[in-house]
Amino acid sequence: MGKRRRVTERRRTNRPLVIGGAIAAIGVGGAIVGYSVTGGSAADDRTAATADHKDVPTGPLSKSEVRSAATAFLTAWQHGDLAKAAATTDDTAAATRALNGYGKDAHIKGVTLTRGTPSGASVPFSVKGTVSYEGKSEPLAYASKLTVVRRAEDGVPLVRWQSSVLHPDLADGDRLVTGEAGAPPIKALDRDGGELTTAAYPSLGAVLDGLREKYGKSGGGTAGVELRIVRRAPAKGTQKTPDKTLVTLSKGTPGTVKTTLSPKLQAKAEQQVAKTPKASVVVMRPSTGEILAVANSGHGFNVGLQGSLAPGSTMKIVTSTLLFEKHLASADKVHPCPKYSTYGGWKFQNVNKFQIKKGTFKASFAASCNTAFISQAKKLDDDDLTKVAQQVYGLGLNNWSIGVPSFDGAVPVQSAAPMAASLIGQGGVRMNPMNMASVVSTAKTGVFHQPYLVSPSVDHRTLAKASRTMSASAHAQLKEVLQYTAAAGTAAKAMAGLGPDFGAKTGSAEVDNQEDPNGWFAAWKGDLAGAGVVQEGGHGGDSAGPIVAALLRAGG
Repeated sequence: MGKRRRVTERRRTNRPLVIGGAIAAIGVGGAIVGYSVTGGSAADDRTAATADHKDVPTGPLSKSEVRSAATAFLTAWQHGDLAKAAATTDDTAAATRALNGYGKDAHIKGVTLTRGTPSGASVPFSVKGTVSYEGKSEPLAYASKLTVVRRAEDGVPLVRWQSSVLHPDLADGDRLVTGEAGAPPIKALDRDGGELTTAAYPSLGAVLDGLREKYGKSGGGTAGVELRIVRRAPAKGTQKTPDKTLVTLSKGTPGTVKTTLSPKLQAKAEQQVAKTPKASVVVMRPSTGEILAVANSGHGFNVGLQGSLAPGSTMKIVTSTLLFEKHLASADKVHPCPKYSTYGGWKFQNVNKFQIKKGTFKASFAASCNTAFISQAKKLDDDDLTKVAQQVYGLGLNNWSIGVPSFDGAVPVQSAAPMAASLIGQGGVRMNPMNMASVVSTAKTGVFHQPYLVSPSVDHRTLAKASRTMSASAHAQLKEVLQYTAAAGTAAKAMAGLGPDFGAKTGSAEVDNQEDPNGWFAAWKGDLAGAGVVQEGGHGGDSAGPIVAALLRAGG
């Protein structure tokens, strides 16, 4: 009876933690009282584990261990015992800093945490609270999750600390801050003067954040008061991810900036990627570099502009330029396409081990024959591909200024087998749909025009330029093989009816620990070019191809 009486007293003096729709009483110091899971709380488990060094628990976590560890952390956090909450994680110092900042820097008060149903070691939970700053308050609500892991030395279940536990949009090194916004709000306009909003175009969240950070002040706006994610400093050679607003306590006055986005093509791009998970696409105008649409089926990280993925066989556009210029291939001359080709100790093969006997390079390109490219590696210097990528296609120099943060592609100098792999878009080569839309645009026109989302006339910035153009002979042959691929090769199904002024290349990029490759597609029709990727999509002609082709059709 005494124990039951103590539970009642604690229920009267402490706010309860909601767990899966049920109420668990919170005791002094945040411990759960009356919530027993085959052995008690995480604190009890820790005591038992450390007391018996001869029998350290190993193997997968039990359901009770996951529930107990998650409950101990969430209870302590909600009850304001941040030191105890941090102690239930595998990185006490980092968790302490983050949890303290949640109240002191983010000014989030009155937190209520509701644990959901665990899935293995992953435990979802919801957060409700209030953001209060200088007499202004707004409610805050979001969902997050945590993962429970077993500490190796004693088997104790602990919450694996990641910044995303605090808020799902936080990356390690980011901070939650409430105060005057770093930049005024922005009213972004499409090329026709209409307003761009995430309500109309869900994919544009990251783009609008980037536009605000760069043009908020110069666009004539004044900052408001917000809870926002302040991103960590970027790595050398990369652009900072824009800060993200979570709650607005006081609205500022928006500035205005006009973009190159086409409302028609942006709407179409949104529709297309919404049909396929992990899909991203970018459409641009080859003659100018104007970006007309960018969309991602996941509305978080902007893969279309900032992704860094192996482009697979779409990279053969750049490699073919190299081979044509070095006279190692000619579109209509016989070129080897064996089942296998070995270089640097690696054995390369074609899909399904196909071969083309006495076929032309154009036939090999259209069929996406890997060995047709690998067989030429022994005749190349290690930096040949890098030079063509930089000098002709403007890639990998980290000097593009499109108006929002972007990744400009990477074609590092490699040797031996990785150099050979880079010829077919593997190895260390990294691209995103914007990069590959630019590559196929350059292939179409013969001249590199840096992609951009905001006209350089808005802020008088200088666009990147290539140091040279490809040779006239290489350009003619490159267009020929791309047109043939669109008409009769691996891209023909997706590109049906879009000719004759068209060209395309498919790609499939293998990724470690991924069952299906990433599917790529890059193509042009008239003065419109696009590229897309579907991660884990398989063959690019079947996955990304229909997305890109639909946009080329919509553009007229």
